Amino acid sequence: MIAENIPIIYEDNHLLIVNKPNNLLVQGDQTGDVTLSDLAKQYIKEKYKKPGEVFLGVPHRLDRPVSGVVILCRTSKSLERMTELFRKREIQKTYWAVVKNKPPKKKGRLTHWLVKDEKKNIVTAYEQKVPNSQKAELRYRLLGKLNDHYLLEVEPLTGRPHQIRVQLAQMGCPIRGDVKYGFHKSNQDQSINLHARRVYFIHPVKKEPITCIASLPENDFWEQFLVLDDFEVKDKNLDNTF
Repeated sequence: MIAENIPIIYEDNHLLIVNKPNNLLVQGDQTGDVTLSDLAKQYIKEKYKKPGEVFLGVPHRLDRPVSGVVILCRTSKSLERMTELFRKREIQKTYWAVVKNKPPKKKGRLTHWLVKDEKKNIVTAYEQKVPNSQKAELRYRLLGKLNDHYLLEVEPLTGRPHQIRVQLAQMGCPIRGDVKYGFHKSNQDQSINLHARRVYFIHPVKKEPITCIASLPENDFWEQFLVLDDFEVKDKNLDNTF
């Protein structure tokens, strides 16, 4: 672990891939709070006894209340190449989201045009292209239902800010705890039930396929979904593909 409750999923001379807990910033903002990047640099400095400043590149981010897989780069070469993989959409990302409302279909594709208000840090989704908008696409499928919540698997096809959160809300399925995008109340720990579950890509230096899966957060609510934690679909009526 790079710190308490931050497991390392994969590590080599080029990459450090971790399972970020919710409510931890990936990089610094105006709050000045400790970040995942800070903790990872300290881990590398201590483990490898590196003098001076430690290099650590961040090719992508997760929102603060979101948990799951984060890829960090230990060299400028790996950062440049990982950034290019993200730009070309050659990294497959899969998220799990818990919603209260049942989606209209068991699986589907959503397309919206998003506009971000930078001052309020909120994104609005439109059904048609509008000025200053960016196209956002994702695929989702229903994994199952436990109690009165539904578990969705989501594959973003573009990488827009707050994309999954706002697109699911636009479909009528705001993510549990996400009051910013329409859920009726926040979670006690201020998290939202969105988890970056898995990434797949070709290693930027070794050219080997890499698959990383992040375990679900250890709390009472997520533990209800541990029956699905091996990426298995228990509902035999559901297709296992998008």
